[in-house]
Amino acid sequence: MITIYTTPSCSSCRKAKKWLDDHMIEYVEKNLFTQPLTDDDIELMLANAENGFDDIISTRSKIFKEESLDIEDMRISELKAFIIKNPSVLKRPIIVDQQKMQVGYNEEEIRVFIPKRLRELIMCVDCPTEKDSEYQDALDKYFSEVKANNNNNK
Repeated sequence: MITIYTTPSCSSCRKAKKWLDDHMIEYVEKNLFTQPLTDDDIELMLANAENGFDDIISTRSKIFKEESLDIEDMRISELKAFIIKNPSVLKRPIIVDQQKMQVGYNEEEIRVFIPKRLRELIMCVDCPTEKDSEYQDALDKYFSEVKANNNNNK
């Protein structure tokens, strides 16, 4: 399951949620200001980060400047505790599942969260000729399949 870490005033968060909604991709939203972060949340982010804490923390945030903090001088446990206490230091949105993560909103990069079946339709895996289908046609077919599955499961 995809989890998206957001804040209410974040326009990139709204864009990412809209994209996920438009593509009928299920996700769980976690508001950083109203739902406390857990050690497991941070572990999931770090498990998918290429550059560790550098990928998820904004060292330009107000609290980092006020306290003159240096990530390099902090133990991992101290840094996790600091993030849990001060979630505003996280970049936003953070979109993560068990295999991948995206920080911020980028219309091209967010496509890594497209479900396998939709990718197959986009690449026209079932097409008799070896050409890619039109993206919108693939989306329409995928949405029809999802709606049909949802109706069958009721």
